[in-house]
Amino acid sequence: MRDLDIGHGIVVPASLLRATTSRSGGPGGQNVNKLETKVTIETDVESLPLTEEQKQLVRERLKGRITRDGVLRVTSQAERTQLANRDRALARMEELLNEALVERAKRKKTRTPKAAKERRLESKKKRSETKRLRSRLD
Repeated sequence: MRDLDIGHGIVVPASLLRATTSRSGGPGGQNVNKLETKVTIETDVESLPLTEEQKQLVRERLKGRITRDGVLRVTSQAERTQLANRDRALARMEELLNEALVERAKRKKTRTPKAAKERRLESKKKRSETKRLRSRLD
């Protein structure tokens, strides 16, 4: 297994990763029935070479993939071979960790321009007038 380069100058050594295999689901005949091609890559979030703030970001942004024990888990079973699935799972874990550590830009509050509000109200008035003129007159 290879090391994970998650950007920001951070490399997760392969020694912190565990790979397990199991049988894939779905159609596929003998390949699915006999071979263990599904690969699950796991790593303990606490053991990652990150600062405490970065670990907290990972926990918050990937909470759906982290178990109660604090283990980050990524699975792949899309390919027909164990090797391809392992590479795919490693790439996905790399991508997830990289995205979790990206600094998000603060949202700038904006206001609807006065002219846009006036145009909207004017179109509502026109529509109201059209409907009023279509109604029965007494």
